[in-house]
Amino acid sequence: MLSINPKEISTQKLHGYLLGAIAPRPIAFASTVDADGNPNLSPFSFFNIFGANPPILVFSPARRVKGNTTKHTLENVLATKEVVINVVNYAMVQQMSLSSTEYPQGVNEFEKAGFTMLPSDLIKPFRVAESPVQLECKVNDVIFTGDEGGAGNLIVCEVVKVHISEDVLAADGSIDQHKIDLVARAGGNFYTRAKDGFFEIPKPVSTLGIGVDKIPLEIRNSTVLTGNNLGMLGNVEQLPTEADVNNFKKDHLEFIGLETTKKHTFAQEYLKKNDVESAWKVLLLN
Repeated sequence: MLSINPKEISTQKLHGYLLGAIAPRPIAFASTVDADGNPNLSPFSFFNIFGANPPILVFSPARRVKGNTTKHTLENVLATKEVVINVVNYAMVQQMSLSSTEYPQGVNEFEKAGFTMLPSDLIKPFRVAESPVQLECKVNDVIFTGDEGGAGNLIVCEVVKVHISEDVLAADGSIDQHKIDLVARAGGNFYTRAKDGFFEIPKPVSTLGIGVDKIPLEIRNSTVLTGNNLGMLGNVEQLPTEADVNNFKKDHLEFIGLETTKKHTFAQEYLKKNDVESAWKVLLLN
């Protein structure tokens, strides 16, 4: 058996071991605003429920291991003491992953990931309309566990209003676990779908994905491509060049002159195989 003293290995390596061992973890898709009301949206898997009376959730935007900096979510929570925790299901997981890209302060991740901002009833942060359950919360406490990279910051929040999509309810009014189709985080690139097991999502590019907001409207408004498809398309640093598309055209004459729906259908087939570059080339064909 491999036995490890946490103080004798790097934080990064320890972090990997812990995330691989303590899984699957539910995802807190946290929506906040800064002191000026600018929205921010980011997922965290150091998260769970810790009581029902009062209803208490705890999540932790840990300090970055690399650079020992804090995340915008923590800074916003300290400034406003409010947060919406949106749950994540399979239909939105690719967009959720895209939103975890380290965009600069002031960039709206709702727009980058293609989510709809829905006003909350009791607090200022917006809800994610696509999430099947949205929990408006007031922050009761923030517990700092350290000041080095990797240290947790436990945000203890109380649920003040719950919003549940009727689409995920069973006949008796309870939440149907098959309908809600939740996902959870594991180690590395792995996630798990509650009703279907493990799958992988490549981590967002270390630079910046173009975002769903930069995808042409004809593609964004597709009747074929899903939110997950758009999330994958938005997680590229740049689009294929005209020369790349023309070279692709020479080898795939069958895609030339297709009407929009068929073109989007073929692109979706490439996305199912995680071939995002070829999907983009199909979509950009004239």
